[in-house]
Amino acid sequence: MKIDLTDTTSSKINSALMDARRASGSTAAGMVLTLVIVTDEGSAYDALKAANDASREHPSRTLAVIKRAGRSPRARAETKLDAEILAGSDAGSGETVILRMHGELVAHAQSVVLPLLLPDAPVVVWWPENAPQHPAQDPLGAIAQRRITDAVTAESPVGQLAQRAASYTPGDTDLAWTRITGWRSMLAAALDQRPVKITSAVVEGESYNPSVELLGLWLTTRLHIPVERVVTGGPGITSVTLRTKDGDIVLDRPDGLMGTLSMPGAPDRQVALKRRETSELIAEELRRLDPDDIYAAAVRTPVERLKEPASETAPVVVEAAVAAPARVTAKVSATGAATGAAAAKKAAPAKKAVAKKAPAKRATKKAGS
Repeated sequence: MKIDLTDTTSSKINSALMDARRASGSTAAGMVLTLVIVTDEGSAYDALKAANDASREHPSRTLAVIKRAGRSPRARAETKLDAEILAGSDAGSGETVILRMHGELVAHAQSVVLPLLLPDAPVVVWWPENAPQHPAQDPLGAIAQRRITDAVTAESPVGQLAQRAASYTPGDTDLAWTRITGWRSMLAAALDQRPVKITSAVVEGESYNPSVELLGLWLTTRLHIPVERVVTGGPGITSVTLRTKDGDIVLDRPDGLMGTLSMPGAPDRQVALKRRETSELIAEELRRLDPDDIYAAAVRTPVERLKEPASETAPVVVEAAVAAPARVTAKVSATGAATGAAAAKKAAPAKKAVAKKAPAKRATKKAGS
């Protein structure tokens, strides 16, 4: 069922929702939370499709907030609210309301959303793109128990991790973190099966992918070991190696579909490690509404803790990174020229030169890791 309301109010939208519920033969809501999606027209379709798919596991009222500020501020006559209500099979297992706000109403979106929230139910706010710098201080984020962002959509995905660390408030999370749940589960299970002392680790994945960085930071914080970051062609994360005195524990996934777990003294095993759709990521995040302390510890760890192997053939180049967190690139020639040694010594305090990269200008794809 689809209901269009033009130049309407929150009260009329609530009445229309009740009418749609009665028409479907159900007077009870039967929904467990309110999911608020803050998006634009270009991203609304994909975001709503993901939310509708996730609602089959978590029946919810989905409110899509689409802000249309207009080309220039005009008279109050242009300030209006248009709504599109989807119920029944068109809205998954819940209700969907698409709110298109015009004019001055754009700056007061919370005044429209508040009367439409389910009573006594948790509120989750999701920004598929263009998330605010401080989600918890955003007017809509302030009313939510859980705030979901996605660093991969930022102009500088890896640099965005620094912003997420600086603005972190309990209840914040990012889909770049959700994408590595399978990797974290597999690696933890491998260490449960073979309790050994890990001396170091190597994380391989495509360049400027925030999920790759977060996986390395998670290993750093949980195992207290040095982690080396190696750039590959992807897709997403391609391999993780845990080094021990008895041999390497390797979880390798070169094609983004199936992974291979190799452990010393045991045959290789195929494991399911498929890159997941956005709907699966949202459904996972809606399973828990309490603060994620493990994510908080990982995202607050400086990205500079990850190391990259230095090039053995390129001449010395030292340059400062443009975006935060600041990183330094150092490449040392194999001949060990005097000037090269001096530059490498300034670039990194360690005896061995360490290469560091700057965040990307733009993420090339938006798939899971």
